Amino acid sequence: MLMGWLGIWALPVLFGSSLWLAYGVRASTGTRTTIKEVQEGLQQFGGAENKVKKNEGPCRRTYCGRGRECVFREVTGRAECVCQESCHTSFVPVCGSDGRFYENHCELYRTACLQRRRIYVVHSKDCFFKGDTCTMAEYNKLKGMLLDMQPRTSTDGQANAMDQRKILVDTMFKYIDRNQDGRLSSEELAEIYIKEHLDNILLECTMQDLLRYDDYNNDGHLTLQELYTAFQVIQLSLAEDKRLSITTVTVGLSAVLSCAIQGTLRPPIIWKRNGIILNFLDLEDINDFGDDGSLYITKVTTIHMGNYSCHADGYEELSQTHVLQVNVPPVILVYPETQAQEPGVAASLRCHADGIPNPKLTWLKNGLDLQPHGSKQISLLANGSELHISSVRYEDTGAYTCIARNEVGVDEDISSLFVEDSGRKTLANILWREEGLSVGNMFYVFSSEGITILQPGNCEIRRRIPRTQRILGSYNELCPRSTGVSQHECVWASAVSVRDKYVYVSQPLQNRLLLIDTQTQRVVQAVETDAMPVKLFYDKSHDQLWLLSWRDLLKSRSTLQVITSASAVEQRQIVRAPFERVEDFYIPPTNLIITHVRFGFVYLKSEPAVHKIDLETLRLIKTISLKNYSCIPASMAYTHLSGYYFIECQVEDRSGPSSQLLIDSVSDEVIGPNPNINGQPFISPDGRFIVSVDKRRGKLQVQTISFNGELRTSHEADVSIPLADLEFQPSFTEANQYMIVASSAQGSKLVFSDLASGRTKALENVKDPIPDTSWPWGDANRVVVSSGVFGRYLVTSSAESLFVLDGKQSSPHCEVSDVKRGNTVVWVGEV
Repeated sequence: MLMGWLGIWALPVLFGSSLWLAYGVRASTGTRTTIKEVQEGLQQFGGAENKVKKNEGPCRRTYCGRGRECVFREVTGRAECVCQESCHTSFVPVCGSDGRFYENHCELYRTACLQRRRIYVVHSKDCFFKGDTCTMAEYNKLKGMLLDMQPRTSTDGQANAMDQRKILVDTMFKYIDRNQDGRLSSEELAEIYIKEHLDNILLECTMQDLLRYDDYNNDGHLTLQELYTAFQVIQLSLAEDKRLSITTVTVGLSAVLSCAIQGTLRPPIIWKRNGIILNFLDLEDINDFGDDGSLYITKVTTIHMGNYSCHADGYEELSQTHVLQVNVPPVILVYPETQAQEPGVAASLRCHADGIPNPKLTWLKNGLDLQPHGSKQISLLANGSELHISSVRYEDTGAYTCIARNEVGVDEDISSLFVEDSGRKTLANILWREEGLSVGNMFYVFSSEGITILQPGNCEIRRRIPRTQRILGSYNELCPRSTGVSQHECVWASAVSVRDKYVYVSQPLQNRLLLIDTQTQRVVQAVETDAMPVKLFYDKSHDQLWLLSWRDLLKSRSTLQVITSASAVEQRQIVRAPFERVEDFYIPPTNLIITHVRFGFVYLKSEPAVHKIDLETLRLIKTISLKNYSCIPASMAYTHLSGYYFIECQVEDRSGPSSQLLIDSVSDEVIGPNPNINGQPFISPDGRFIVSVDKRRGKLQVQTISFNGELRTSHEADVSIPLADLEFQPSFTEANQYMIVASSAQGSKLVFSDLASGRTKALENVKDPIPDTSWPWGDANRVVVSSGVFGRYLVTSSAESLFVLDGKQSSPHCEVSDVKRGNTVVWVGEV
């Protein structure tokens, strides 16, 4: 459009007005023209070449020609002609004989003077339409050539490429700026052009093109900052008080992290998390970086907590760190909801709360503040998580409200206590007595003889289901004799509780699962599966039961099945997952804060990768390769705090320790090794503790996750015995703390270890476990199973009996004999 517009009106000017030559005062042939007429004629085209000043008498009689002006030199007392400093800003375009386009005649003649070459007006429209010969590509060549011409100075060896470029531009600016006024004029640029004979080198562009392209304020001069821009000298800055930024946001809200790096020509901002660049990943919840380089997290969860860094692309040495803290309102649980006690006995009301920061617990009785201070009867234990009444009285009857508070929320729940004689037939007493005799809060132990249902508090066996008992509605025995097995014994592998309504347990040699109704405490159904079912996991989020079957002991054709609607038996279906040669699978557990899990993982035999699957659709989402680390996964664990996946890698040499890799669940990228950590990872129920167990060496390594999302190494414990299994037990003295119980794979020891203090206590004489050669269903030949978040008791097996452990006292509670090979155990109950 511009060239078309020029063609309409500019060509008559060119053809009718361009009669002057570059030098002298010659007019057309046969015409006599005075100096005054010349001046007046030039002024019509914006060309006031003769600056005649009243106080400079000699200049009145001196004519210098086009493109030049008269200057009186006081030193010599003479008038001299110099190149014109500037032209009036009028747009009367002309074409020069050099093929360039000029805004007016004055600019053409001034350029001719500066370059000391003859340039005249040509009556051609070619230069209007062919474009400027100094293209951007040629102009970039000019700038590169100018930099190459600058002398190199020695540096201290620490200057980066941009620092060196800045030094070159500084040197060039100082050299061209002859009058040292901090600005480069057209004359100074032309002087260098001539002095350095650049006309022999720069065929298409001139030094004046620096003004044309990079004089951003159009004042006819170049400043050092404008030269920095022209030569892409990027100067970035980050205020010292901005190097670390802490942002706190409540879960479920949005967060914006703004990068404080400033500077002219700042390149695009790069964001990293755990060393992984986020900008180029297609992330569901981090999907808009904005024009200002900010990072947007649309719906913050606990996996987003942690450190983020930002830097300009190519300038990683200048980086800002953002710490994202995620607060979570409290979620509370009390136990029991209702209890009836006789006068004179002790009663405890328990309260458990999760939240970030840790909630503070207080109690009300019948809506009024409870003041246990100074009372010998009522005391608060474990930071208020237990209200203990040493000897209840009738007036202690009431509704006790536990309230949990932190910075972002409040939650509460009620535990009711009724104090009355057992002989009184009140509804509360009846309900409490029935609950005390109910089917809940039991360990289901599967042994060679059948099924033992155990109430741990008084070590009472509530029910035994022998192996010869028939399944309800059929003639099939609980444990029919298996082909190839000499003795008539039950063989179990894995068991899970489904919403405390049912227990599913696998019978690998019978190629089936048994379904136990916990209300009637009877086996009500057998469910046929693929051959040799060995591992069960109940996904509460989707009411799915996941089942791994080996097909044979070599696991050469392992399969994965999913039972949908596991708690609604009449609607149940079995679906085959689309994976062959499955080595194992992993689904993160739920807790009070994380009540829904979206994704699980499958890993295949001898493959260095984990496959992420959507638990809703059972479809593959992506494959995360571990090939760069030569890691074939052996086990996995997950913490929702910062969203770390811990992967134990298989070891070819079984005598050596297994290493670990970390995966960031935000980006699904491998962060790298978990430094100096070995063994199988176990995560506490609240996600705050990671205990890695080197089972062969008997070494425990404890790491913690801070509320800033930082993974820290806490302490190590060397128990010096081979270990089989590990379980977490909530602390009875500190809220939000845990004790771990680890069982020995050989010998008769058991280990209690306090995660807060690191103190370790070993128990002797819990008898020898099942020999690992007689337990092919995994490496936990002596399991440890706890009784839930409020449970005091744990169960562990030995080859010939069962041990109930008192977690509060860190001691054995009792031994249950005649439970042979009882290494499949599940807890059923509210606690």
